[in-house]
Amino acid sequence: MPQRFAALALLIGLPFPVELVAGQIPAPGAAASLTATARAVVTPPVIDGRLTDSAWLEATPVTGFVQRELHEGAPVTERTEVRIVTDGQALYVGAWLYDGDPAGIVAGEQVRDGDIAKSDYFGILLDTFHDRQNGFVFTTTPAGIEYDALVVNEGEGGGIQLPGQARAMAGSLGGFNLNWDGTWTVATSVDSRGWYAEFRIPFTTLRHGAGERQTWGLNLVRSIRRKNEEAFWSFIPRQFSLMKVSRAGTLEGVQVPSRRVWTVTPYGLTGVERNYAIAAEARRRGEIGGEVKYGVTPGLTLDLTYNTDFAQVEVDEQRTNLTRFPLFFPEKRPFFLENAGIFSAGTPQAVDLFFTRRIGIDTLGQPVPILGGGRLTGRVGDLTVGALQIFTERSSGVQAAMAYSVVRLGRQLAARSRIGVIAVQRMATAQTGDWNRVYGLDGRIGIRDAWTIDWWGAASTRPGPDGNARAYSARLGYETGAWSNVARIIQVGSDFNPEVGFLNRGGGYRYYEAGLMWKQRFPGIPLLKQWIPHVNYRGYYGLDGYWQEGRIHLDLTEVELANGGRFGPEVNVEHQGLQQPFAIASTVTLPVGSYDYTSLGWDLTTNPSAPLSLDLRADVGGFYNGRRRGGSVTLAARHASSLTTSLRVEYNDVRLDQGNFVRSLIATRIAYFFTPRVLCQALVQYSNQAQTWTANARFGWLSTAGNGLFIVFNEGREADGFFQWNRPQARSLIVKYTRQFGRSG
Repeated sequence: MPQRFAALALLIGLPFPVELVAGQIPAPGAAASLTATARAVVTPPVIDGRLTDSAWLEATPVTGFVQRELHEGAPVTERTEVRIVTDGQALYVGAWLYDGDPAGIVAGEQVRDGDIAKSDYFGILLDTFHDRQNGFVFTTTPAGIEYDALVVNEGEGGGIQLPGQARAMAGSLGGFNLNWDGTWTVATSVDSRGWYAEFRIPFTTLRHGAGERQTWGLNLVRSIRRKNEEAFWSFIPRQFSLMKVSRAGTLEGVQVPSRRVWTVTPYGLTGVERNYAIAAEARRRGEIGGEVKYGVTPGLTLDLTYNTDFAQVEVDEQRTNLTRFPLFFPEKRPFFLENAGIFSAGTPQAVDLFFTRRIGIDTLGQPVPILGGGRLTGRVGDLTVGALQIFTERSSGVQAAMAYSVVRLGRQLAARSRIGVIAVQRMATAQTGDWNRVYGLDGRIGIRDAWTIDWWGAASTRPGPDGNARAYSARLGYETGAWSNVARIIQVGSDFNPEVGFLNRGGGYRYYEAGLMWKQRFPGIPLLKQWIPHVNYRGYYGLDGYWQEGRIHLDLTEVELANGGRFGPEVNVEHQGLQQPFAIASTVTLPVGSYDYTSLGWDLTTNPSAPLSLDLRADVGGFYNGRRRGGSVTLAARHASSLTTSLRVEYNDVRLDQGNFVRSLIATRIAYFFTPRVLCQALVQYSNQAQTWTANARFGWLSTAGNGLFIVFNEGREADGFFQWNRPQARSLIVKYTRQFGRSG
């Protein structure tokens, strides 16, 4: 298929039907006309989830919630009232979530930042700078969990989901930071009339502008899971979510204190560990370190870290890789996740100009001790600013001691638009001539709600000639209740090398993408939510025009059910162009050449909030010069809010002219939650591709902002099967305690 096919595909993906915009269900009243007031009180309510305090009695209730799902524009089906008060130190939100069928309330699991889509929930969006693009999210469920996040640029990351990568919502990558953990309190209760939620959000947890009396953006959301219903105070069309900050209403009467946040969070760690490949015996660990947070201004925060440790972080999930390119694994380490959206630049999962997993992890994937560093983030006038400096120790025989520096500046413009610059540097601290730098310019143009243009350009430099070390991208998106369309082009120079970023492939290429999705509702069929036929083309071409890879994805039968399930078959027409042999398995190497094949796929997901749920993916058909049969299945079980388990099995039987092989992966999880803050979790995995069996078990007794006591055990073994273990590779037992002191609320 010539490169002209890519241009044709772009045109196919561009039937952005402007005339349909007029047919959207209008918001019942402009968002700007919805106003709530935070009533000042002298005696604040006690956070017990019962909402019986006198502070609530004279506050004006916020009502009038309107459905986004399942019946867009209709009133919420269950009585919902919210009251907001403040004592000048914190914002208090009380929610009366009445329910005519209290037995049908789905409490969900009790883990912090858990999957709230599987349960009833109530959430708050606070746009504290009232810039209509960024905000804080605080959410809870009947189980009383703490679910908090940062929204940057309305959550529109514009990332790419590649084959073999975890499924992610379109546009969510880079703009929604669920792993931010703030200091706040919530309590819930349930009775025969429904359930209730009571929040205390300290002003010192938030970042906001100057002035003691302020006006913020506000939205409130309630989900009734058994009805698959989601309703908002300030109406959100179905193609958007709570992250649509520009659709928020207004909160007046916010009286913030003049004092600034400062906290000290030290940790102490002890344990024993052994890497069997390099150590003859176990090594004892005893370390101290921690972090300091200081509010330079109400909108600007300085974070300092010393001897940074992430022993409590859950290990990565193993994956099967049948491609010749690296897989993307998300960042999980807390220090790097806070305010991460400020530093996001490029195209997530394809060309990230800055990717924090390049810091503190060497080229062999082993952790490198982080000596310390600092981060400055927030707002200065109309500018969003971010600066990061981190120092790491030497990794013997692999990596020298390094210094990493990042500077990011952004300016919000009108109508969902922005512009920003970024500079990233990696430099060896003990020697000259070992450095890498990347400079980038990016922006977004928003045209009403439907149209979005994302663009960026960047260049890398290093000692010696740079060659073609430039890259750029442009993306056009169109999103309405009935259409979700995209067209994109990326070009990466052959010498472009963001060493503190992520490239899904090197060597230089041009990438073309065009996608067309139609979302058709059937209000007369209660079991059916929508039919979403879609077609997508993605193609990679070398800078010399060589067709490296192409994929046409055709799915005309995908259906979403009213209970959250999904099913549908698909057809994938693929091309692979190999310019050098590809060792797809230890005993199988594909020769240079072009390969064209077609495969069939099938997706099935049952109601994810049910006590027992299934997620199935099946693939069968051509694969290079042979065939592949297989897929994956995940079976999940839940008992009330306390116990959750899952079993994931991946299996691929590949038969090629050069030989046959099987790829299998097994992963099992179990978690028990004594309370939302006391939990036990375990993840056990086996991959025959890596020939390893790993186990990670964690006990957590959490306190403020995810700190507390952690006991973590890790085991890794060479293995020939899930129950066929060979010699050990690594083992560790770590006990870590963190505690926050200071003025955080």
